[in-house]
Amino acid sequence: MILVTGGAGFIGSNLVAGLEESGYGPLVVCDKAGAGDNGKTIAKRKLEAVIEPDALFPFLEAYRSDMQAIFHMGAISSTMETDASLFADNNYRLSLDLWHWCARHSVRFIYASSAATYGDGALGFDDDSAKQALAALRPLNLYGRSKHLFDRRVAAMLAKGVAQPPQWAGLKFFNVYGPNEYHKGNQKSVIATAYPVAAAGQPVRLFKSHHPDYADGGQLRDFVWVSDCVDVMLWLLRHEEASGLFNVGTGKARSFEDLAKALFVALGRTPEIEYIDMPESIRERYQYFTEARMARLRAAGFSQRPTSLEDGVASYVHDYLNQEDPYR
Repeated sequence: MILVTGGAGFIGSNLVAGLEESGYGPLVVCDKAGAGDNGKTIAKRKLEAVIEPDALFPFLEAYRSDMQAIFHMGAISSTMETDASLFADNNYRLSLDLWHWCARHSVRFIYASSAATYGDGALGFDDDSAKQALAALRPLNLYGRSKHLFDRRVAAMLAKGVAQPPQWAGLKFFNVYGPNEYHKGNQKSVIATAYPVAAAGQPVRLFKSHHPDYADGGQLRDFVWVSDCVDVMLWLLRHEEASGLFNVGTGKARSFEDLAKALFVALGRTPEIEYIDMPESIRERYQYFTEARMARLRAAGFSQRPTSLEDGVASYVHDYLNQEDPYR
């Protein structure tokens, strides 16, 4: 049995689909009622059970002898949330409780960290799990801090020899895009936001640059197709010997202009882009560059090449966004 917390969410629901397509099961989703567009993100899946977060640990105790792995994708993910207690309970304490449960019962544990842990990127994007390297990072928001706090706790536990799961992996996801993200509001990807505008024949709006080293639309991100993220997690499931803190991106930063142009190409339209001023409230903390360092995941044995931005956007548009049913 494999359990996915946050399994009705964006990355979680794609993971559940990938697990099912690869023949894994029974599969159990833990998520809040109504999550994922009222269950549309998992409506196509054949699940053993869907449980509420409050029922998680009673369920685990009841089925502990059957549990093979827990993928902990559930979290408060809004970068605009300001209630620190929500992050402490959902992103830190729950992760810690699941770690200890998996260690006690020899269950594999793979959890979602985030590239938000790198803060403004001044120290680079090296997924070094050493205590000193982690201590130097300065996330910019409560979401990033909560994820970083747990990464640091894991490093501290490992250093002290605290019992650990037979396999563990923390995954620092970069700018993920793809199907089943539609419920995320202003947190969904630029592609999902811009698609209805471009499909309606209107120009796509991007932020102007307020940094002398970057042209308008030249701000850079490591955009990663969600199926590539799922492939990393499926690889980890096939390789129990691989543990650690790993970046999950493409290793190649691309511009927002590249992203918009790929969208227009997928729609068969000539690119039409307008640049607007970035809100002053975010200018001081705006990241102009992110790029995952992928050497550690490669060294662990993962060799699959990432989907190109152009191919990922084309697949997203043709296979999902442009369909009557856009869910995976």
